[in-house]
Amino acid sequence: MKNCLVVDDSKVIRKVARHILETLQFEVREAGDGREALDRCAERQPDVILLDWNMPVMSGMDFLRALRQSEGGMHPKVVFCTTENGMAYIRAAIEAGADEYVMKPFDRETLESKLQIVGVS
Repeated sequence: MKNCLVVDDSKVIRKVARHILETLQFEVREAGDGREALDRCAERQPDVILLDWNMPVMSGMDFLRALRQSEGGMHPKVVFCTTENGMAYIRAAIEAGADEYVMKPFDRETLESKLQIVGVS
């Protein structure tokens, strides 16, 4: 079974993402900020990470940079899930190592499509 780490400071977003991912046969773990997410990745690298941009403690971009520099940190596919939709944001995310980008709010069909694109559906 594929596993996904959902990183978002919103419990509602984490709950929605968990529900969608579980219907897609993913094992789901959660983190409320980038620091917590790094700890989860140190325990066990996920196959894919759904990552929020704006979070307290450690932002999504800071988490992504730290992840990609860590041992095994190139393995997980990273899909940014955010309300930031400017081309500069998308370009910065891809340059930092994100594999895909999805706008909030997202639905099952959109998320499933992005997971297929990165090869973890």
